[in-house]
Amino acid sequence: MSNNIIYDAIVVGSGISGGWAAKELTEKGLNVLILERGRPVEHVKDYVTEHKGIWDFKYRNLPERELYDKEYFVQKHNHAFSELTRHYFNNDLKNPYDYNEEKPFYWLRGDVEGGRSLTWGRQVYRFSDLDFTANSKDNHGVDWPIRYDDIKEWYSYVEKFIGVSGQAENLPQLPDSEFLPPMQFTKIEKVMKKRIAEHFDDRMMTIGRCAILTQAHNGRAPCHYCGPCHRGCMTGSYFSSQSSTLPAAKKTGRLTIRTDSVVEKLSYNPKTKQVDGVSVIDAKSYEKLIFKSKLVFLCASTVGSTQLLLNSRSESFPNGLANSSGVLGHYLMDHTIGIAAMGIMSGNEEDYHYGNRPNGTYIPRFKNLDKQQTTFLRGYGYQGWGMRMDWRSTHADKKGFGKDFKEEMQQPGPWGVGLIGFGECLPRYENHMRLSDTKVDSYGIPQVEFHFEWSKNELEMRKDIAKEGKAMLEACGATDITTSTHIHPGGGAIHEMGTARMGHDPKTSVLNKYNQCHDVENLYVTDGSCMTSASCVNPSLTYMALTARAVDYAVKQLAKELS
Repeated sequence: MSNNIIYDAIVVGSGISGGWAAKELTEKGLNVLILERGRPVEHVKDYVTEHKGIWDFKYRNLPERELYDKEYFVQKHNHAFSELTRHYFNNDLKNPYDYNEEKPFYWLRGDVEGGRSLTWGRQVYRFSDLDFTANSKDNHGVDWPIRYDDIKEWYSYVEKFIGVSGQAENLPQLPDSEFLPPMQFTKIEKVMKKRIAEHFDDRMMTIGRCAILTQAHNGRAPCHYCGPCHRGCMTGSYFSSQSSTLPAAKKTGRLTIRTDSVVEKLSYNPKTKQVDGVSVIDAKSYEKLIFKSKLVFLCASTVGSTQLLLNSRSESFPNGLANSSGVLGHYLMDHTIGIAAMGIMSGNEEDYHYGNRPNGTYIPRFKNLDKQQTTFLRGYGYQGWGMRMDWRSTHADKKGFGKDFKEEMQQPGPWGVGLIGFGECLPRYENHMRLSDTKVDSYGIPQVEFHFEWSKNELEMRKDIAKEGKAMLEACGATDITTSTHIHPGGGAIHEMGTARMGHDPKTSVLNKYNQCHDVENLYVTDGSCMTSASCVNPSLTYMALTARAVDYAVKQLAKELS
């Protein structure tokens, strides 16, 4: 069934990128339809577990192993997944992909309005020209079609709206943002920062840069450090589509949101070289619908958008829409992630930390900046912590009872410190996703299968991450240090990207410098699939900035066509 309304723009997905696309398009005067495959989630009202105590839940937030193994066998690997947040996540039994247990790639996905903006880690860092020029310098992948100066103003534009707390450091490899006041270090983190500066002249520690408010901003309240961020934030203190971009878009009166709408494919008109229809399956009734618009923005997540393009085959594009280059689905990347080093720091037992700070420390990249220093290419950074441990670190194996024993258990343990390494992944053609030839989901859409392995470069880098992490904790005076070179499977960092990359040449890339498909002039892709390289920093801020920039360009182009 075809809908008679022709929208100015359709946005597929309502997560971080989709929310931004809707906000920018509506505020520029366009009538917009968001198509979201998940169920609706209303801000505040639907944060049903936000401030409940653990004792209010059947399993006290312990894993319900039988259910998880049956229905959430992939999603259970997400750090934010639990009994308290399960309702935000995809059911892997109902909405499967072709999961290979022997060579797993974790597709960790939300299945609700707002997507992963409800459960993300909220760390936001700018790319620098170290990142935008990396491919051209070491000949991996293709050159980015933009540089830092092309996106700098859009980073600022986005940051001023979402609110970013952090500390300016004037580092060329990590440009400063438009900051709200930073969150404060714990006492032991101050010691760590000082000792790292004393022992190393090539690195430093700062507070994490996060999309969480430290003061009232744009009608949203500052964070009150309650702790359960992933359950939803009724004060809107952390950035999500529900708290920020969607309300702004709704305020214009030009936004329509249709949830439970599974986009099956896009229809291409070879005469106009444009998308002329978006085919949808209603998730409840299974009714098939077609929606039309002048512009289409794909913001369904890296895998979701790429799956949609690959499934939109036609005589003009037998291998997937906008895929004349043949690279669609290839150059899949993620960050290597894993605990590098942990230890205990004695002293300062008279100090404690207040509240549940939803942020950690950050050590920016310090390897291979001005010249190649290592056997591996690119670099890495660390996210870390320093906090008092609890009774489990001192009394887990002790026996006892009575008043004195209870009082002893109430005393905090020593200061625990740790560093988690995030390493850059090289873009490689053989790392890819494709559509299964034999398996379909409950809507008849071909399932996704992944072919992904870490290369020697990532494995060598991971060894260095552990070595340098240990060296820094030793310099800080930590004891009982443990290290690890373990890397989570691909997708484990939840930073999957790169499968519809930007580039100069239509023969080697899917998108141009404005996130517009080379082959389809009214189709834009602004989620993680557009990324040409991965950097080693969290990518969501870059997705938002690229989305705002792409909308600005698309609306200007549309105005020219209609004038």
